[in-house]
Order: sequence, then structure tokens, then C-alpha cells
Amino acid sequence: MSDKKVTADNAIVVAVDGSEASVSAVAWAANAAVKRGTALKLATAYTMPQFMYADGMVPPQELYDELENEALDKINNAREQVAQFSKDIPVSHVIAEGTPIDLLLELSETADMIVMGSRGLGGLSGLVLGSVSSAVVAHSHCPVVVVRKDSDVTNDTKYGPVVVGVDGSEISRKAMEYAFREADARKATLRAVHSWADAQVQSTLVGLSAVQSQLDALADQERKMLEDELAPFREKYPDVEIEEVVDRDRPIQTLKENSEDAQLLVLGSHGRGGFKGMLLGSTSRALLQYAPCPMMVVRPDAR
Repeated sequence: MSDKKVTADNAIVVAVDGSEASVSAVAWAANAAVKRGTALKLATAYTMPQFMYADGMVPPQELYDELENEALDKINNAREQVAQFSKDIPVSHVIAEGTPIDLLLELSETADMIVMGSRGLGGLSGLVLGSVSSAVVAHSHCPVVVVRKDSDVTNDTKYGPVVVGVDGSEISRKAMEYAFREADARKATLRAVHSWADAQVQSTLVGLSAVQSQLDALADQERKMLEDELAPFREKYPDVEIEEVVDRDRPIQTLKENSEDAQLLVLGSHGRGGFKGMLLGSTSRALLQYAPCPMMVVRPDAR
């Protein structure tokens, strides 16, 4: 990539490559820009074919020009898509020679958020979960929204809730801040989901009534934890309607089921049980693959 510093200037950055997932990501980002009243920056990258570097060969300028023109065509198609959605969105773009990971991570230093498709082609070759998208999610300086081609916001879900996973950790609170901000901007219900499947019932208890009594006490305790976590956000966002869900089940299953009608799922990059320093926890990794709606991942150092 060029040595020139690229910035996003607090815009919503969307990765563009012409794939179906990228088209869905551009649509999601355009809608977010309207709701948030912010600008969009379309970003794409291209790389010189490896064989051109063999035996000290210097690629001809015509090849650079061709690659850049192909990238510009993708940007212009995305611009048209945004304009069809709304002509009032300020749109800029960046085209860089280099890897999409380097470009998007550099832009993340000054972006409001990064929006990307889960699978890519062409200029963002290899954009699949586990490679480019997972690298950006794991290392981005701002929240990253991953949109699969089959998880775009539809007419059935565009007025759905914003769902956030709550587990009492610091990163969970950071995710809640972004979730409330999105719900407030979208005039959407905030569905706060807490699962306590990891709570252990003492094996020494004898009898169903004793077990049920402890389960009831644990449920009350977990419900109280959720209410305590929500309290400061109720005060900060008084206009956001809140729906509380406390369920004794695996977090992945509970969050997936509660996101079926959602327009966005927001999660911290790792949860309360994650190893210290873990970039992506098991729950966030699984839901990036299987969430039924676009998903935002918030890292600990997100601005």
C-alpha cells in the first residue's frame, strides 16, 4: 500500500469489491449513514499479480492503470447504489495498492465504524470469515459490522430491534454503549440478552425442589445483574425502549434466536469467560458465521 496516510475522518467506511455481500454491505452502510447523519467512505484495494515480481520484473504502468480503473469502476457502482438510496449522503472514496486488511485497519484508526461483506471478490479477494474479515474484526480500532449476502436488513427486519449481548464484563458495557447509540439513532427497541447457562447448580443438592429453589435464586440474581448493567444506559438514553431477555441456555443459541427479527446484533469481541488478551471469543466467532442479521463486533480499545 502507498506510504501516504489514509484517514476516514469519522465516516462510516464500507469495503467495496462488487461481490453480493459487498452490495449488501453498501446498502446497510448507506442506511446507517442516513440514520446517523454521517458521511460514507467507500474503500477498495488492489494488488499486483505475484508473477509480475518474478526475476526482478517491473510491472508496466499500463497494468497499474488497468487495475486502478477496475477498482474505480467498483467504487462508481457503489456510489450509484448509495445515490439510489439517498442523494443526501456525503460520499468519498479511497483506492489503495496493497492488501485490504492493511487499508481497512488504517482507516479504522479514524473511522466511526467499518462495514464489510462476509465474502468478497476481485479487489478484496479472499474476504471470507477466517481471513480478511476476521483479521479486520480482530484488530480494528473501531467497531466492525459484518453483513452476509443472506443476512441483509429486509422489509421484515428493518424496523426490528437492536440486540446486544450482556454478560457484565467491561467489553460488554462497551458493546452496550454502541448498541444503545444505534437503537437511539434508528428509533428501535434495544433488546438486551443475557444467558446464564454457565452458572452451575451445586451437585450436592438432593431433590428436585432444592434444585429448583437454587435455579430460581440464580435466575433472580442474573436478572438483577442485567438490570444493574442497564441502569446507566436507561438514564443516558431515556427515549430508547428496552426489552430484557434472561435465559438459561447457551449464549450462542440464545443470541441467535433473539436476533431472528433484528436489524443488528452487537457483541463484544470476547465475553466474560474469555481468555485474557483473546482477540475473538467463541461466541462472537460462531455468530459471525451464523447470526441471522448483520452483526457489529466491538473490541476493548474501540474509540
